[in-house]
Amino acid sequence: MCGRFTITHPNDALAALFAATPGNDLPEGPAYNVCPTNTVAVVTSDDGQRRLRAMRWGFLPGWYKAPNDGPLIINARADTIAGKPAFRQAVRGRRCIVPASGFYEWSEGPKGERLPWYFTRADGQPMALAGIWQRWHEIDTVAIVSTEAGDGMAGLHHREPVILEAADWPLWLGEAGKGAALLMRPTVAGVMNPPWRVEAKVNSNRASGAGLIVPLAA
Repeated sequence: MCGRFTITHPNDALAALFAATPGNDLPEGPAYNVCPTNTVAVVTSDDGQRRLRAMRWGFLPGWYKAPNDGPLIINARADTIAGKPAFRQAVRGRRCIVPASGFYEWSEGPKGERLPWYFTRADGQPMALAGIWQRWHEIDTVAIVSTEAGDGMAGLHHREPVILEAADWPLWLGEAGKGAALLMRPTVAGVMNPPWRVEAKVNSNRASGAGLIVPLAA
């Protein structure tokens, strides 16, 4: 968790929302099935100057000799992030925000099948997912920070991505002093819409298109 998400908001809208200068190599959207190892747009801040940058979703520690030299790291657990050798430097000095229009989670059906659900913010704004990043050779890579699930997960999973509110962006990005660890908490009630079931075709990482987020007919 989080293992798939969408980004349907345009890059120029994201740049305006986060007051960030957009790069020239950002992935084109909309994308209704963002999967690990895909290129995603990420907000970083350097001396208070925010940038919207392209990164590989899949954090590569510095000791990896090749991208497949170890596990594919797409999430970093909030409860262990500060002590893990792969993450402890990044969480101190390379925090970032991964914009997402929504994300998917799965429950188990009566026959063991994977049943996909789609989550969005109640206010219609993009989610600002807490992330950490690492430059591996010439590739910038990112992982999404996860925490224990709050009420908004509707009991579908025991973990959820850390979703930052706008007032907390400066602190997470390192622009407003110390205390970012306190932001790695479950989402409070009311921030997310109740999730809705979508068709199982999103289970394939090759699936695409706006139909993936349409509510499943009763």
